[in-house]
Amino acid sequence: MATPKHKGSDERSVKLTKREIEVLSLIIEGRSSKEVADLLFVSKRTVDFHLANIYDKLQVSNRVQAFRRAASLGLIPFDTQKPPYAES
Repeated sequence: MATPKHKGSDERSVKLTKREIEVLSLIIEGRSSKEVADLLFVSKRTVDFHLANIYDKLQVSNRVQAFRRAASLGLIPFDTQKPPYAES
């Protein structure tokens, strides 16, 4: 019988692939799934597939939660600078 996963029990074992980190980083910049797909030369469906995997691995349900969780786990850098699309 498998034991249920608890949020705190497997934090150290969360790993994102290089591509998942690329997708999440571009999403964090404020880009849409379509924009990310165009930048990475893949379909929007592929980006959405990566996002679904990211959400599952991080045990979250949206982009903001994914960013916060990934940053808190040290999977992506937490950069407080303004995003490149923000006006000065």
